[in-house]
Amino acid sequence: MFQYFFETKDTIAKGVGFKLFDLTHIFWLVLLVVLAVALCLVYRRLSEKGRKIFRIVLASLIVADELYKIIGLLAIGKYTAGYLPLHLCSVNIIMISIHAFKPFRILDNFLYTVCIPASLAALLVPNWTQLPLLNFMHIHSATVHILLLLYPLILTVCGDIKPRLRDLPLSLGLLLGMAIPIYGIDLWLGKNFMFLIKPDGVPPLVFFEKLWGNHVLGFPVLIAAIVVVMYTPWVVAHLIKKRREKRSASMQSDLEV
Repeated sequence: MFQYFFETKDTIAKGVGFKLFDLTHIFWLVLLVVLAVALCLVYRRLSEKGRKIFRIVLASLIVADELYKIIGLLAIGKYTAGYLPLHLCSVNIIMISIHAFKPFRILDNFLYTVCIPASLAALLVPNWTQLPLLNFMHIHSATVHILLLLYPLILTVCGDIKPRLRDLPLSLGLLLGMAIPIYGIDLWLGKNFMFLIKPDGVPPLVFFEKLWGNHVLGFPVLIAAIVVVMYTPWVVAHLIKKRREKRSASMQSDLEV
């Protein structure tokens, strides 16, 4: 039962993993939904001090999950340069760790715009399907992405993160500022951090590679689509609020006349 527990994607035998939306996959998705609902209800009732403690605890769990992976890989002698914390989700761990202690608007937008869709995509289309449930890297991959999604999702639902279009350019600039040196590291080490070298089986990136011969050309399209999906509800809500305020002001003016 535990014969594959300490294997990785590079060493695991073929045919022992799981498939998209089978019972194993659905188990993690259901757990995500249950935790999201329960923790949102808890967080909503906390005081400001309680919310700060909650954020720090949740961020600490994410860091502990990453350390579990690193220590496990080192213990079995399978840690390689490919596990350096330069993947997008590893970058999000750092961003969340900073945000837990010192939240600010640009980082709010970054977590909302980048961390939520990246973590959700990883959970919906995981790239660790080669690994069975009883495997330490499978457990890490599923739990760390759930935690990475829960942090910004809970804060957004409960009103602590309020995305602003005016902060979007700086948030995307922060992402680009990290991607440029990471691309250089990819070339230097021959790795694929942030999927900058090859699609690595990610469906949208595979599509763009087939369409244009280079998946990187699809990043602007993908980012634009994510921005539209993520910000349209906020823009609509803002317009509705403005219309209501205008209507209320007009009615008040009529009453005064």
